[in-house]
Amino acid sequence: MHLAYPAVLSALLFCTGLYGVLARRNAILVLMSVELMLNAVNLNLVAFDVWLSRTAEETLHSGQALTLFTIAIAAAEIGIGLAIVLAVHRNRGTADIDKLRDSAERHGPDGDHDGTDHDALTAEQSDEAEKAEATA
Repeated sequence: MHLAYPAVLSALLFCTGLYGVLARRNAILVLMSVELMLNAVNLNLVAFDVWLSRTAEETLHSGQALTLFTIAIAAAEIGIGLAIVLAVHRNRGTADIDKLRDSAERHGPDGDHDGTDHDALTAEQSDEAEKAEATA
């Protein structure tokens, strides 16, 4: 088999994963796209290892060893990533990245968000102050 076939397939898988990371809004689909990109890298490592071992006639198989490390890292990444996504989904009720980003920006820089809308609260307080001045 030519080296071009797995290299083109790897490039297509990587581009599909990159599109998924950039276009998807669901955190689980983004994690799946990252896994697709890592599998494209694994395919490339094994293909180049086979190609180099045929030309150099060495039996080191470093590409396959790197693939095993990549698979181990990918398994750890998906385990931790899914745990974080499930914890965030339980706390916030959504796995949509845009909604999570918007809710994180509402907390403010000091992080003392207590769930109330401070602008509406100050408007209500100013209305109450005007009523108190009118009655006094």
